[in-house]
Amino acid sequence: MRLPTQLLHRKADSHKGDFGHIFILAGSLRYSGAAILTSNAAMRSGAGLVTLGVPKTIAPGIIKTKTPEVMILPLDETSEGSIGLTAYIKIRDFIKKADVVVVGPGLSKNPSTQNLIRKIIAKTTKPKIIDADGINASVNHLNILNGCVITPHINEFSRLTKIDVARLQKIRKIIAKDFAYRYNAVVVLKGKNTIVTDNTGALYINKTGNPGMATAGSGDVLTGIIAGFIAQGLSLFEASKYAVFLHGLAGDLAKEEKTENCLIASDIIDKIPEAIKLCR
Repeated sequence: MRLPTQLLHRKADSHKGDFGHIFILAGSLRYSGAAILTSNAAMRSGAGLVTLGVPKTIAPGIIKTKTPEVMILPLDETSEGSIGLTAYIKIRDFIKKADVVVVGPGLSKNPSTQNLIRKIIAKTTKPKIIDADGINASVNHLNILNGCVITPHINEFSRLTKIDVARLQKIRKIIAKDFAYRYNAVVVLKGKNTIVTDNTGALYINKTGNPGMATAGSGDVLTGIIAGFIAQGLSLFEASKYAVFLHGLAGDLAKEEKTENCLIASDIIDKIPEAIKLCR
């Protein structure tokens, strides 16, 4: 698959503002890696600017391990080391500067954090990608997903739809399309032959990727790539489609070098440039 021209060629007088500012709300004391993987993937996918909103306690550790290009917004936290509801005003004000918002990777299921997630999703009008604990917070609150990209794996989608996994596996394309239409969302239903669909009935079924990508953090990488492509001007559906393809292709390249058994999520990020070269 050839990537759109705007992802491959830049004007000689381009500046970082031309390629979007992504705000990623992610991470907690236990799941700081999710924040790092998502932000690094977004940068490697071509975003001009990325700011990572994380609990203030883990911010120093993130700074030591992340790519230096990512900016950090330390936020008020709960006693469990997750972002607390008291951080809402600071987040709301910062989002005004962003072009794309990511909510979910590694945020935890802490009740205060889940309340914050729902408030951010419901009140933010910028393009949004909802992943992981952002999806968990949306169970029984599906109307807040209007206009969002959601990236569930099959178990998360089962919780959203109240359909058991075994039945869902048999009709996942039908249910994904129905959900996208009903809630005006782009659904990226992850797994073998990941499905991407939207409220118009557009459908893409991916053929790249391999079982080695069934590893912690792989979904965080995909979320970062989707955000990077939206930041560069693609529609929510187009960004999701191309991101899923590229994510799988990068995973296939990583498998050749690392093997399926040894592949980890950061290997996928490392192969993004090579995958993009193959899509010119």
